Amino acid sequence: MTLAPEGVRTMFDRIAPVYDTMNRVMTMGLDLRWRRLTAEAVVRSGDRVLDAACGTGDLALADARAGAVRVTGLDFSEAMLARARKKAPLEWVQGDLLALPFAEGTFDAATVGFGVRNVEDLSLALRELRRVLRPGGRLGILEITQPRGVLRVFFGLWFDRIVPLVGRLLPRGGEAYAYLPASVKRFPSAEQLAELLHECGFDDVRFRLLGGSIVALHTGVAA
Repeated sequence: MTLAPEGVRTMFDRIAPVYDTMNRVMTMGLDLRWRRLTAEAVVRSGDRVLDAACGTGDLALADARAGAVRVTGLDFSEAMLARARKKAPLEWVQGDLLALPFAEGTFDAATVGFGVRNVEDLSLALRELRRVLRPGGRLGILEITQPRGVLRVFFGLWFDRIVPLVGRLLPRGGEAYAYLPASVKRFPSAEQLAELLHECGFDDVRFRLLGGSIVALHTGVAA
């Protein structure tokens, strides 16, 4: 199952009211901890931080708690941003990760939580993130990855069967949570994403698997 960019935007607009609930259900409540780890990995006290594809704002809030002096959350779904605005008076901007509306070197750090999987051109998105970071700026990407090891069968059952079923029980959730497992299967492996980050202008690229290998936290430094 694939969706054009406008289809992805429409889908996220529709599921905004249930987005936080589904995140808690899908991750058994671990997603907030993963977002905190992402923020702590790249945000330093006094940083100007971009949280791209910010959704309802949970990672942007984690960036602020990690010491950022200014946090800008960007998303192309106005319905998601409406939810984010209710959580904190940060700077919330409607925009496209493929054409960030910021000058070169604007930010000291950038984070993306469960967002790069949905862009039409991943390389362009990573290059845009590099462009708006100052040299030496830090990037943290938290994303679902292809599971491995002894839990692979369980995770396959969870994402291919249980998550879409739960999504169908929620208002407007059916299409979105059928799209989720398909998008994970199309997405590069953790190793492939690390290599792509190198190609797109990041040094010292590392990744850490979380949640029994179902989530990867990638970090890199703008060259």
